[in-house]
Amino acid sequence: MTEENARVFVTRRLPEPVQQRMAQLFDVEFSNADLPLSTEALIAGATGARVLVSTITDRLDADVIAMLPPSVRLIAQFGNGIDNIDFRAASARGITVTNTPSVMSEDTADMAMALLMAVPRRLAEGANLIVERGEWAGWAPTGMLGRRFGGKALGIVGLGRIGTAVARRARAFGLSIHYFSRSRRPQPLEQELGATFWDDLDAMLAAVDMVSLHVPLTESTRHLLDETRLRQMRPGSYLVNVSRSELVDEAALVRLIDDGHLSGAGLDVFTYKPTINPGLLRLAREHKVMMTPHMASSTIEGRFEMGEVVIVNIKLFVDGHQPPQRVLPV
Repeated sequence: MTEENARVFVTRRLPEPVQQRMAQLFDVEFSNADLPLSTEALIAGATGARVLVSTITDRLDADVIAMLPPSVRLIAQFGNGIDNIDFRAASARGITVTNTPSVMSEDTADMAMALLMAVPRRLAEGANLIVERGEWAGWAPTGMLGRRFGGKALGIVGLGRIGTAVARRARAFGLSIHYFSRSRRPQPLEQELGATFWDDLDAMLAAVDMVSLHVPLTESTRHLLDETRLRQMRPGSYLVNVSRSELVDEAALVRLIDDGHLSGAGLDVFTYKPTINPGLLRLAREHKVMMTPHMASSTIEGRFEMGEVVIVNIKLFVDGHQPPQRVLPV
């Protein structure tokens, strides 16, 4: 397989410099509409293509994988998240899958920290107060009182690349670091972060003031924080989720914030099909929840770097080499 016959189909519009670079290297076709494609449109676009460049919005389950034309030999995901792809089905068809890990770790950690600070310090509420009123009566001793950030205990669920980046930032802000993970991290890293390992998630939830989620979506992590687990969290604590919406039972989260058990949440991910949970929207309007539109990785630099990783994966693959960011089924 060579670059000359490596037709590439891209399902979403990418940053212009990335598209220009791809067009220089490959015979590439881009989707005209910057919206998720229907299954029919995706299959039609992939017809004759060696490489399918997908995003998290493309549901490549076993049924769709089975319908892909036989020409497709590589699915190069533009993004780190890969729970939209059925790896076993792809592997069974001899299709290689790649993604763009590490690229978004720092950007995502920045967003997690922003949400961790924004909700207790009532930043969105304060900003809206000025904009909505168009005036300000001035400072008052009891005005816009939030909660102090430093000195609190942060519980990180999943101390991988992103979780570690969050821990480094949080420690600089004076938080004590606690974490729950499938396996304990090396002692030098724990010492660097001043991190305490918990092998019992429920116990950690009850011991910290803030919880930040950094685990992938799998069958074992779906609704990892259900109502029972959310009630294990310390009264008055906060939750931040920049990972996957399905990790949290949203209906239970609304109930626990409504009844005062939890003080609030910062969510960069949430269920939005067909509509956003009305309870979450209400709490956002009451400034108990801050919601951002899945923008944790949305930096210009990050998107360009993601594009470069995708291009390297494609180029090495079509040149007959193993792509560096190949994802193996577990």
